Amino acid sequence: MNNLYALLGRIGLSLIFILSGWSKLAAYAGTEQYMQAMGVPGALLPLVIALEIGGGLAVLAGVFTRSSALALAVFSLAAGVLFHADLADQNQFIHLMKNVAIGGGFLMLAANGAGAFSVDAWRSERKLSSPTLSTGGAL
Repeated sequence: MNNLYALLGRIGLSLIFILSGWSKLAAYAGTEQYMQAMGVPGALLPLVIALEIGGGLAVLAGVFTRSSALALAVFSLAAGVLFHADLADQNQFIHLMKNVAIGGGFLMLAANGAGAFSVDAWRSERKLSSPTLSTGGAL
């Protein structure tokens, strides 16, 4: 069951970033203006989109999971601080806590890996089952 939970968790964590990246791509100019209004250089938008879509897809597939999850955890926490720092506004505080929770989920994924239903697990099993020169196996 744990491997199924890991897969479902990866799906849940990744979807918000994949969809958010696509929406930023679709509304590029407006997103760039919003970033600039919040004091974040609009020139960073291509990197944000690449991280959200690329990192989201990597987590979804379970490939380079630990590094992708760590990058998205840092991104989630940074975005929360940059865009939801008005703690007097209850709505902004809730959004900040949402980012903290998502970052925490990604840190758990970085700590524990993607689980058995992932490309990472498939690659690891493939490495273990292939003969190598150091063990005297034939290629």
